[in-house]
Amino acid sequence: MWWWIVIVLFVILILFIFLLTITKITVNIFFQHEQDNDQLTIKFRALFGLIRYTVDVPLVKLEKDTGSVVVQEKTKMGDAQQKSKEKSFSPKEIWQSIEDTYQLVRHVVGMHEIIRRFMAKIEVKHFEWHTNIGVGDAAYTGMLVGTIWSVKGGVVGIIGNKMILQTTPIITVTPYFQQFTSQTLLKGMIRFRVGNAILAGIRIVKYWKGGMPNFKTRPLSKLSKKEEQQTM
Repeated sequence: MWWWIVIVLFVILILFIFLLTITKITVNIFFQHEQDNDQLTIKFRALFGLIRYTVDVPLVKLEKDTGSVVVQEKTKMGDAQQKSKEKSFSPKEIWQSIEDTYQLVRHVVGMHEIIRRFMAKIEVKHFEWHTNIGVGDAAYTGMLVGTIWSVKGGVVGIIGNKMILQTTPIITVTPYFQQFTSQTLLKGMIRFRVGNAILAGIRIVKYWKGGMPNFKTRPLSKLSKKEEQQTM
C-alpha cells in the first residue's frame, strides 16, 4: 500500500516541478527622477497574480559629508503588511559591489554566454522612456540632447538584439533651452519563465572555476566566510 503513496507523491513532485519550470514571472519596472527626487518600484507577479511581490525604493537623501546614499526600502508580499527599512550605501560599498560583480563574472567560464542565453528568453512587453533636460544654455542643452538620444538608441538596440521585443518602444527627449531641469520617467515590463532562470543558475554552478573569491559586500561575503571556515 505504501508503494502507491510513494508513487502518488512522486507524480505530484514531478507535476510541481513541471509547473514551476513553465511558470512565467512578470516584472514591472517604474523609475522616476525629478531634480533631487528619485523613485524606483519593481513589481513581481506570477501564477495569474496569485503570487505578488513589490519592492519600493525611494531615495531619501544624499549625505554630503560622507557621500553616502540613504534609501527607504519598502517591500510587500501579496496583501501582507508592508515592511520598511532604511539602508545606507557609502561610495566604498558601491565600489566594492562593482568589484564583487567583476569577481563573479571572472569565476564563471562563459558567464557572458550564460547571460546572453537567458536574455534571449526574456520577453519585453512594454518599454517607455521620457526625459526632460535643460542646463540653462541652448548650445549645451542641444549637445546634451543629442547625447541622450544616442544613449537611448543604443539601449533600445541592445534590447532589440538581445531580448524578444514584443512592443514598439516609446522614447522622447524634450529640451528646455532657457532653464535648468532634469527629469526622467522609465516604465518597462518584462516576462520570463522560471525554468530559464533555474537553467541559468545551474549553468553558473556547473561552469564555476576555482575557489570562492574574496567577496566584500553582503550577502556574497558570507559565502567567502563559509569557504574559509570549511578549509580551516
